[in-house]
Amino acid sequence: MSAILPGAVIGIIGGGQLGRMFCMAARRMGYRTLVWTGGLEAPAMVVADEAIDLPFDSKEALADFVSRADIATVEFENIPRETLEAVGSEIPIHPSADAVAISQNREREKNFLRTNGIPCADFEVVSNAEELATAIKHIGTPAVLKTADFGYDGKGQRKLEGGEDPAEVWTAFEGGRAVLEAFIPFERELSVMVARDASGKIATYDPAENRHRHHILDVSIVPARVSDEVAEEARRIASDLAEAIDYRGIMGVEFFQLPDGTLLVNEMAPRPHNSGHHTLDACATSQFEQQVRAVCGLPLGSTRLLSPVVMLNLLGDMWPAEETAPDWLPIFADQESFLHLYGKRRAIGRRKMGHANITGSSIENCMERAEALKAELLEKGR
Repeated sequence: MSAILPGAVIGIIGGGQLGRMFCMAARRMGYRTLVWTGGLEAPAMVVADEAIDLPFDSKEALADFVSRADIATVEFENIPRETLEAVGSEIPIHPSADAVAISQNREREKNFLRTNGIPCADFEVVSNAEELATAIKHIGTPAVLKTADFGYDGKGQRKLEGGEDPAEVWTAFEGGRAVLEAFIPFERELSVMVARDASGKIATYDPAENRHRHHILDVSIVPARVSDEVAEEARRIASDLAEAIDYRGIMGVEFFQLPDGTLLVNEMAPRPHNSGHHTLDACATSQFEQQVRAVCGLPLGSTRLLSPVVMLNLLGDMWPAEETAPDWLPIFADQESFLHLYGKRRAIGRRKMGHANITGSSIENCMERAEALKAELLEKGR
């Protein structure tokens, strides 16, 4: 396929903060953007050139979208496969419906990893209390029961310590299909952003070391504090995964690192990723520009890290009230910190409202400043 050059219209399915930052990168590069929101709150609409604010199952929206976009991509994975396939039958879409569908569902994702020899935690798929009881016997405890569909940021999960009644657990879990995974006593969590272009060329970013707060990403530390061998292995596995799925675009691959250095893939995200936000200020090419390049058939950009960096997630509990923003002066006063807000109207619970990239001469320096900023924001928050 020949390259889609600036001036063309890129259609983005989904209108959240990832779509917003994608639109901003595409606009800087000279592209026009069309956002299909799915009828959800859509901060991307403010920066997109055009928007379709209708549900993903709307035939009217589908016809409008494919008539106005030259090429399409996705902003998040929980989009009906039928919608992705319908778009793909009319205009090019990257990543493909098949690639996105694998990541939509833990059962498909885990089976894909196992089939392709990608290291992951031991697991069994269960669909009732009896199968759960059998899986517990095979895998043992502790273990983690996860819904097959629509789980993220720790939602749709329950840790089993041992001694639980499988029937009671299953009833409380509200049925459906689920995956029981062996609990991994990991040393740290890592992630790698990997991009693959139209010709199959792959580029990987430095691994990020991720810490979570209330099951939501809190900080990403780049470069991760791991050996060169572990970093290279993470890049290799992420590349192998992109090859196996015949991927086109950018993808986040999350890992558990065991105490002996072994890496297990936890999950993958077929899109830009929260742990890749540092690339906006600390890499030669941001993950969003890289997505534009890969989708449009352009050469991939350099993934070179320009500076050590800590990405600090700004969650809703840092807001004094739902519609009252924090005092951002401390971030602006730090001359090597960069504020990114997502334009969301209300800070509900621990909703992702923005992030700050703290760059500096060393990881230790960046961490110290990031922790001080976080403490100040939480103290003044709710």
